[in-house]
Formats: sequence, structure tokens, C-alpha cells
Amino acid sequence: MAYDKFEVLTSTAYPLPIENVDTDQIIPARFLKATERKNFDVNFFRDWRYETDGTPKEDFPLNQEKYAGSQILIGGRNFGSGSSREHAAWSVYDFGLRCVISSAFADIFKNNCLNVGVLPVQVSAEFADILFAAIEADPKTEITIDLANQSVTLVATGESELFEINGYKKVNMLNGFDDIDYLKNIEDEITTFAKTRPF
Repeated sequence: MAYDKFEVLTSTAYPLPIENVDTDQIIPARFLKATERKNFDVNFFRDWRYETDGTPKEDFPLNQEKYAGSQILIGGRNFGSGSSREHAAWSVYDFGLRCVISSAFADIFKNNCLNVGVLPVQVSAEFADILFAAIEADPKTEITIDLANQSVTLVATGESELFEINGYKKVNMLNGFDDIDYLKNIEDEITTFAKTRPF
């Protein structure tokens, strides 16, 4: 499945300054029985977003109108820990997020995000604090993620930091490729190489 290209994203952000957010909170286990990829956005942070009767929790950032429409989520340290379920990354994407920023990610969650078109941006704890403070002061604060230059910038002040990303995953994100799309894109090269190999 191909995804929208990720080049430069400028957006407001949902702040979630909670450490050790695990995948069972991102998408609770009881919603993993689905045989089709449907409604993962509805159940994204289900137990944190809703009361048991289905009423939205007004104090949870993802329910607050002042952050509505943001394509970036800023999480606390060790975001995405716990089980390796791909559904957690699916729910992030299906909710409309294209980027998650944190000072530390669980490796499997990070890779799952990259596989489904969500860019995980790891910044220093100090820079994460700057972003949280800016959003708290003004929920309409915008952040720019420039994938080609691997930079994250607080638009209002120009404060910026570089981030790292695997080169192969960077190419895929810039082109909107999943792994199959990437192979199709270099099909001619694969065919040429195969002709040089003995049977």
C-alpha cells in the first residue's frame, strides 16, 4: 500500500507529555481482532479519549478543539513501548497524523510507523521541552518538519534541530513508497542485475 509523499509538513501539534506511552494505550488489545483495517482511528487512544459510556474526555488533548486538525503529535519519552503490534502505527496514520515527535521511541514502533507513512522524529529532551512549552503558550503554534533536510523547526522562533532517519526509509517516505513500491520502482535494475547472475 502506497502512502502520500512526505516532503515538508507544517502543522500545529497535539501535546501528550506523558512518558512510556505503550502500544496497548495507543490501540487497546481488544481492538486487534479486526480482519480489515477499519476504525483504527476511532479506537486510537480509546481508553484515554473516552469514558466507559463512550463520552469523550474533555481534558484529553486529542479531544480538545484548540488542537483539532493537527497532523503532528508530540509525545513524552519512550513513546510506543510495549508489544510490537503494527495496529498502533496504523491507528496513528488513520487518525490523520503524519508525524510523531518524541525524545525517545521504542524501536519496533518507530519502524512500524516508517512502514505505514508516519514519520517518527526523535529530538533531544531539551528541544521537546521547548516544543511543549510553545504549544502550551499558544495551541496554534506551528512546527515544520523538513524531511529532505532532516530538520524540525518551531516556526514562531526559528528554533530548530536536526533528526536522524534510515536512508532507505527516507527515500520511501519522500516518494510515498512502501517496500513493494520501492521494489517496483527499481524493477529494471533488478532485471538487469538478474541477467548477470548464473542460474
